[in-house]
Amino acid sequence: MSSTIHFAQVETQHQYDDIDFPSIIANKDNIDSIDVACNWVSTHLDQLKKELAQSGVVLFRGFPLHSAEDFDKFSAAFGYEGFTYKESLSNAVRLNFTKRVFTANEAPKDVEIFLHHEMAQTPISPDKLFFFCLFPADQGGATPVCRSDRLFKKMQEVAPELAKAMEEKGLKYTTTMPGENDENSGQGRSWKSTLDCADMATAEDKLRQLGYSWKWEDDGSLKATTPVLPAVVELENGIKVFYNQLIAAYMGWKGVRENPSHAITYGDDSVIQSADLELINSLSGEFTFDVDWQTADMALVDNHMAMHGRRPYSGETKRQVLVALGKGS
Repeated sequence: MSSTIHFAQVETQHQYDDIDFPSIIANKDNIDSIDVACNWVSTHLDQLKKELAQSGVVLFRGFPLHSAEDFDKFSAAFGYEGFTYKESLSNAVRLNFTKRVFTANEAPKDVEIFLHHEMAQTPISPDKLFFFCLFPADQGGATPVCRSDRLFKKMQEVAPELAKAMEEKGLKYTTTMPGENDENSGQGRSWKSTLDCADMATAEDKLRQLGYSWKWEDDGSLKATTPVLPAVVELENGIKVFYNQLIAAYMGWKGVRENPSHAITYGDDSVIQSADLELINSLSGEFTFDVDWQTADMALVDNHMAMHGRRPYSGETKRQVLVALGKGS
Protein backbone atom coordinates (compact mmCIF):
# COMPACT_ATOMS: atom_id res chain seq x y z
CA MET A 1 0.00 0.00 0.00
CA SER A 2 1.38 3.42 -0.97
CA SER A 3 2.51 5.70 1.83
CA THR A 4 1.46 8.68 -0.28
CA ILE A 5 -1.90 10.42 0.00
CA HIS A 6 -3.12 11.45 -3.44
CA PHE A 7 -4.80 14.84 -3.57
CA ALA A 8 -7.10 16.06 -6.31
CA GLN A 9 -8.25 19.54 -7.28
CA VAL A 10 -11.38 20.99 -8.81
CA GLU A 11 -11.65 24.35 -10.51
CA THR A 12 -13.77 26.08 -7.88
CA GLN A 13 -11.80 24.98 -4.80
CA HIS A 14 -10.87 27.68 -2.31
CA GLN A 15 -7.40 28.18 -0.91
CA TYR A 16 -6.61 29.72 2.46
CA ASP A 17 -2.95 30.08 3.43
CA ASP A 18 -2.09 27.65 0.59
CA ILE A 19 -4.43 24.99 2.04
CA ASP A 20 -7.22 23.67 -0.18
CA PHE A 21 -10.80 24.02 1.05
CA PRO A 22 -12.09 21.44 0.91
CA SER A 23 -9.17 19.06 0.69
CA ILE A 24 -9.94 16.28 -1.81
CA ILE A 25 -8.29 12.87 -1.51
CA ALA A 26 -8.60 10.45 -4.43
CA ASN A 27 -8.27 6.68 -4.41
CA LYS A 28 -5.34 6.18 -6.78
CA ASP A 29 -3.99 3.08 -5.03
CA ASN A 30 -6.69 0.74 -6.38
CA ILE A 31 -8.17 0.24 -2.92
CA ASP A 32 -10.95 -2.19 -3.81
CA SER A 33 -12.54 -3.40 -0.57
CA ILE A 34 -13.86 -1.82 2.60
CA ASP A 35 -11.38 -3.73 4.76
CA VAL A 36 -8.43 -2.47 2.73
CA ALA A 37 -9.91 1.04 2.86
CA CYS A 38 -10.12 0.89 6.66
CA ASN A 39 -6.53 -0.32 6.88
CA TRP A 40 -5.51 2.56 4.61
CA VAL A 41 -7.16 5.02 7.03
CA SER A 42 -5.35 3.48 9.99
CA THR A 43 -2.01 3.70 8.16
CA HIS A 44 -2.49 7.36 7.26
CA LEU A 45 -4.51 8.50 10.27
CA ASP A 46 -2.09 11.12 11.59
CA GLN A 47 -1.76 12.70 8.15
CA LEU A 48 -5.52 12.66 7.60
CA LYS A 49 -6.25 14.33 10.94
CA LYS A 50 -3.60 16.97 10.24
CA GLU A 51 -5.21 17.65 6.87
CA LEU A 52 -8.62 18.00 8.51
CA ALA A 53 -7.27 20.41 11.13
CA GLN A 54 -5.77 22.61 8.40
CA SER A 55 -8.60 22.52 5.87
CA GLY A 56 -11.74 21.95 7.92
CA VAL A 57 -13.24 19.56 5.33
CA VAL A 58 -11.70 16.49 3.68
CA LEU A 59 -13.56 14.85 0.78
CA PHE A 60 -12.72 11.20 -0.01
CA ARG A 61 -13.49 10.34 -3.63
CA GLY A 62 -13.40 6.96 -5.38
CA PHE A 63 -13.21 4.75 -2.29
CA PRO A 64 -15.13 1.42 -2.22
CA LEU A 65 -18.15 2.51 -0.18
CA HIS A 66 -21.32 0.85 -1.45
CA SER A 67 -23.69 0.80 1.54
CA ALA A 68 -24.52 2.28 4.91
CA GLU A 69 -22.61 -0.60 6.48
CA ASP A 70 -19.47 0.23 4.46
CA PHE A 71 -19.81 3.86 5.50
CA ASP A 72 -20.20 2.81 9.13
CA LYS A 73 -16.95 0.82 9.00
CA PHE A 74 -14.97 3.43 7.06
CA SER A 75 -16.00 6.33 9.30
CA ALA A 76 -15.36 4.26 12.44
CA ALA A 77 -11.79 3.64 11.24
CA PHE A 78 -10.93 7.25 12.10
CA GLY A 79 -11.25 6.39 15.79
CA TYR A 80 -13.55 9.15 16.98
CA GLU A 81 -15.89 8.36 19.86
CA GLY A 82 -19.40 7.66 18.62
CA PHE A 83 -22.20 10.22 18.94
CA THR A 84 -25.62 8.79 18.12
CA TYR A 85 -28.45 10.94 16.83
CA LYS A 86 -30.71 9.67 19.61
CA GLU A 87 -28.53 11.34 22.26
CA SER A 88 -28.61 14.69 20.46
CA LEU A 89 -31.07 17.54 20.98
CA SER A 90 -31.40 18.31 17.28
CA ASN A 91 -34.95 18.87 16.10
CA ALA A 92 -34.62 17.57 12.53
CA VAL A 93 -36.28 14.26 11.64
CA ARG A 94 -33.67 11.59 10.78
CA LEU A 95 -33.95 7.88 9.94
CA ASN A 96 -31.33 5.42 11.21
CA PHE A 97 -29.61 2.86 8.95
CA THR A 98 -27.24 1.53 11.64
CA LYS A 99 -26.83 2.59 15.25
CA ARG A 100 -24.44 5.39 14.25
CA VAL A 101 -25.50 6.09 10.65
CA PHE A 102 -28.63 8.06 9.77
CA THR A 103 -30.11 10.24 7.04
CA ALA A 104 -28.87 13.80 6.72
CA ASN A 105 -32.34 15.39 6.75
CA GLU A 106 -35.80 14.20 5.80
CA ALA A 107 -37.07 17.65 4.80
CA PRO A 108 -38.68 17.83 1.30
CA LYS A 109 -36.26 18.19 -1.60
CA ASP A 110 -37.37 21.75 -2.43
CA VAL A 111 -36.47 22.95 1.09
CA GLU A 112 -33.02 24.50 1.46
CA ILE A 113 -31.11 23.72 4.64
CA PHE A 114 -29.04 26.83 5.26
CA LEU A 115 -25.51 27.01 6.65
CA HIS A 116 -25.06 25.91 10.26
CA HIS A 117 -22.80 24.09 12.67
CA GLU A 118 -24.37 20.76 13.55
CA MET A 119 -26.41 21.04 16.77
CA ALA A 120 -24.81 24.38 17.73
CA GLN A 121 -28.31 25.53 18.76
CA THR A 122 -28.16 23.03 21.64
CA PRO A 123 -25.84 22.51 24.63
CA ILE A 124 -24.66 19.17 23.15
CA SER A 125 -22.91 19.07 19.78
CA PRO A 126 -20.49 16.73 17.95
CA ASP A 127 -16.91 17.57 17.01
CA LYS A 128 -16.77 15.72 13.70
CA LEU A 129 -19.30 14.97 10.94
CA PHE A 130 -19.11 12.30 8.26
CA PHE A 131 -21.30 12.64 5.15
CA PHE A 132 -21.65 9.77 2.67
CA CYS A 133 -23.34 10.00 -0.72
CA LEU A 134 -25.25 6.81 -1.43
CA PHE A 135 -27.25 8.39 -4.27
CA PRO A 136 -26.66 11.91 -5.64
CA ALA A 137 -29.62 13.95 -6.86
CA ASP A 138 -30.35 14.24 -10.57
CA GLN A 139 -30.08 18.02 -10.32
CA GLY A 140 -28.88 20.12 -7.39
CA GLY A 141 -28.53 18.74 -3.86
CA ALA A 142 -24.98 19.98 -3.22
CA THR A 143 -23.74 20.35 0.34
CA PRO A 144 -22.35 23.86 0.83
CA VAL A 145 -19.49 24.12 3.34
CA CYS A 146 -18.25 27.40 4.80
CA ARG A 147 -15.06 28.23 6.70
CA SER A 148 -16.33 29.80 9.92
CA ASP A 149 -12.95 31.14 11.02
CA ARG A 150 -12.68 33.14 7.81
CA LEU A 151 -16.26 34.37 8.16
CA PHE A 152 -15.63 35.66 11.69
CA LYS A 153 -12.38 37.32 10.66
CA LYS A 154 -14.26 39.11 7.87
CA MET A 155 -16.94 40.20 10.37
CA GLN A 156 -14.23 41.67 12.60
CA GLU A 157 -12.98 43.68 9.61
CA VAL A 158 -16.28 45.02 8.25
CA ALA A 159 -18.51 45.05 11.35
CA PRO A 160 -16.28 45.03 14.45
CA GLU A 161 -19.04 46.04 16.89
CA LEU A 162 -21.27 43.23 15.63
CA ALA A 163 -18.43 40.72 15.94
CA LYS A 164 -17.72 41.95 19.48
CA ALA A 165 -21.38 41.69 20.51
CA MET A 166 -21.61 38.15 19.18
CA GLU A 167 -18.47 37.10 21.02
CA GLU A 168 -19.34 38.76 24.33
CA LYS A 169 -23.11 38.23 24.58
CA GLY A 170 -23.63 34.79 23.10
CA LEU A 171 -27.05 33.64 21.88
CA LYS A 172 -30.34 32.09 22.90
CA TYR A 173 -32.51 30.01 20.55
CA THR A 174 -36.22 29.34 20.85
CA THR A 175 -37.72 26.39 18.97
CA THR A 176 -41.09 24.70 18.96
CA MET A 177 -41.08 20.91 19.01
CA PRO A 178 -44.29 19.29 17.73
CA GLY A 179 -46.13 16.60 19.65
CA GLU A 180 -45.47 14.13 16.80
CA ASN A 181 -42.75 13.91 14.14
CA ASP A 182 -43.39 16.10 11.09
CA GLU A 183 -41.22 14.91 8.19
CA ASN A 184 -42.30 17.87 6.04
CA SER A 185 -40.39 20.27 8.25
CA GLY A 186 -36.65 20.77 8.69
CA GLN A 187 -37.48 21.15 12.40
CA GLY A 188 -40.09 18.43 12.65
CA ARG A 189 -38.68 16.14 15.34
CA SER A 190 -41.15 15.73 18.19
CA TRP A 191 -40.34 16.71 21.77
CA LYS A 192 -40.67 13.07 22.80
CA SER A 193 -37.99 12.04 20.30
CA THR A 194 -35.78 15.10 20.84
CA LEU A 195 -35.74 14.73 24.62
CA ASP A 196 -35.94 10.92 24.57
CA CYS A 197 -38.87 10.82 26.95
CA ALA A 198 -42.47 9.60 26.99
CA ASP A 199 -44.25 12.18 29.14
CA MET A 200 -44.30 15.88 29.97
CA ALA A 201 -42.89 15.52 33.48
CA THR A 202 -39.79 13.69 32.24
CA ALA A 203 -39.37 16.25 29.46
CA GLU A 204 -39.46 19.09 31.99
CA ASP A 205 -36.89 17.36 34.20
CA LYS A 206 -34.48 17.07 31.28
CA LEU A 207 -35.03 20.68 30.18
CA ARG A 208 -34.45 21.87 33.73
CA GLN A 209 -31.18 19.96 33.96
CA LEU A 210 -30.00 21.50 30.68
CA GLY A 211 -30.87 25.06 31.70
CA TYR A 212 -33.77 25.58 29.29
CA SER A 213 -36.96 27.55 29.90
CA TRP A 214 -40.15 26.27 28.27
CA LYS A 215 -43.86 26.60 27.63
CA TRP A 216 -46.41 23.97 26.63
CA GLU A 217 -48.67 25.02 23.78
CA ASP A 218 -52.36 24.15 23.44
CA ASP A 219 -51.70 21.86 20.45
CA GLY A 220 -49.35 19.66 22.48
CA SER A 221 -46.16 21.16 21.12
CA LEU A 222 -43.32 22.38 23.33
CA LYS A 223 -41.75 25.83 23.00
CA ALA A 224 -38.27 25.77 24.54
CA THR A 225 -35.55 28.39 24.94
CA THR A 226 -31.91 27.44 25.44
CA PRO A 227 -29.57 28.76 28.09
CA VAL A 228 -26.96 31.21 26.78
CA LEU A 229 -24.89 29.44 24.12
CA PRO A 230 -21.77 30.75 22.37
CA ALA A 231 -21.87 32.57 19.04
CA VAL A 232 -18.07 32.49 18.79
CA VAL A 233 -15.72 29.75 20.00
CA GLU A 234 -11.96 29.95 20.39
CA LEU A 235 -10.22 26.73 19.35
CA GLU A 236 -7.18 25.22 21.03
CA ASN A 237 -4.91 26.84 18.42
CA GLY A 238 -6.28 30.30 19.28
CA ILE A 239 -8.38 30.65 16.12
CA LYS A 240 -11.87 32.05 16.67
CA VAL A 241 -14.78 30.53 14.74
CA PHE A 242 -18.35 31.74 14.22
CA TYR A 243 -19.91 28.70 15.86
CA ASN A 244 -23.70 28.91 15.91
CA GLN A 245 -26.94 28.40 13.97
CA LEU A 246 -27.72 32.03 13.16
CA ILE A 247 -27.75 31.77 9.37
CA ALA A 248 -29.91 28.64 9.33
CA ALA A 249 -32.26 30.07 11.94
CA TYR A 250 -32.68 33.43 10.22
CA MET A 251 -32.88 32.15 6.66
CA GLY A 252 -34.66 28.84 7.16
CA TRP A 253 -36.71 28.65 10.33
CA LYS A 254 -40.39 29.42 9.80
CA GLY A 255 -41.28 33.06 10.44
CA VAL A 256 -37.84 34.13 11.68
CA ARG A 257 -36.98 36.52 8.84
CA GLU A 258 -40.20 38.36 9.59
CA ASN A 259 -39.47 38.52 13.33
CA PRO A 260 -36.02 37.21 14.33
CA SER A 261 -36.50 37.79 18.07
CA HIS A 262 -39.17 35.06 18.18
CA ALA A 263 -36.41 32.48 17.72
CA ILE A 264 -32.97 34.08 18.18
CA THR A 265 -31.71 36.78 20.55
CA TYR A 266 -28.46 37.75 22.15
CA GLY A 267 -27.72 35.97 25.40
CA ASP A 268 -28.89 39.01 27.39
CA ASP A 269 -32.26 38.82 25.54
CA SER A 270 -31.53 41.92 23.46
CA VAL A 271 -32.62 41.98 19.82
CA ILE A 272 -30.31 41.06 16.94
CA GLN A 273 -31.03 43.46 14.10
CA SER A 274 -32.24 41.97 10.82
CA ALA A 275 -29.68 44.07 8.93
CA ASP A 276 -26.90 42.42 10.92
CA LEU A 277 -28.26 38.96 10.17
CA GLU A 278 -28.52 39.84 6.48
CA LEU A 279 -24.91 41.02 6.54
CA ILE A 280 -23.68 37.79 8.15
CA ASN A 281 -25.55 35.70 5.58
CA SER A 282 -24.15 37.80 2.74
CA LEU A 283 -20.56 37.58 4.01
CA SER A 284 -20.76 33.79 4.35
CA GLY A 285 -21.04 33.36 0.58
CA GLU A 286 -17.43 34.47 0.11
CA PHE A 287 -16.18 31.50 2.10
CA THR A 288 -18.62 28.84 0.90
CA PHE A 289 -17.87 25.95 -1.46
CA ASP A 290 -20.55 23.60 -2.84
CA VAL A 291 -19.69 19.92 -2.60
CA ASP A 292 -21.32 18.44 -5.72
CA TRP A 293 -21.76 14.84 -4.73
CA GLN A 294 -20.63 11.83 -6.69
CA THR A 295 -21.72 8.31 -5.76
CA ALA A 296 -19.60 6.89 -2.88
CA ASP A 297 -18.12 10.27 -1.91
CA MET A 298 -17.47 10.70 1.82
CA ALA A 299 -16.73 14.04 3.45
CA LEU A 300 -15.22 14.44 6.91
CA VAL A 301 -16.07 17.83 8.42
CA ASP A 302 -14.59 19.50 11.47
CA ASN A 303 -17.82 20.80 13.02
CA HIS A 304 -16.05 23.75 14.63
CA MET A 305 -14.10 24.87 11.56
CA ALA A 306 -16.81 24.54 8.92
CA MET A 307 -20.54 25.08 8.58
CA HIS A 308 -22.61 23.02 6.17
CA GLY A 309 -26.05 23.01 4.60
CA ARG A 310 -28.09 21.43 1.79
CA ARG A 311 -29.08 22.90 -1.55
CA PRO A 312 -32.55 22.05 -2.91
CA TYR A 313 -32.67 19.34 -5.54
CA SER A 314 -34.94 17.87 -8.21
CA GLY A 315 -35.33 14.84 -10.44
CA GLU A 316 -36.60 11.28 -10.11
CA THR A 317 -33.68 9.98 -8.05
CA LYS A 318 -34.09 10.37 -4.29
CA ARG A 319 -30.92 12.05 -3.06
CA GLN A 320 -29.54 10.00 -0.19
CA VAL A 321 -26.72 11.42 1.88
CA LEU A 322 -26.05 9.64 5.16
CA VAL A 323 -24.40 10.99 8.29
CA ALA A 324 -22.34 9.74 11.22
CA LEU A 325 -21.12 11.87 14.11
CA GLY A 326 -17.99 11.78 16.23
CA LYS A 327 -16.52 13.30 19.36
CA GLY A 328 -12.89 14.06 20.08
CA SER A 329 -9.84 15.43 18.29
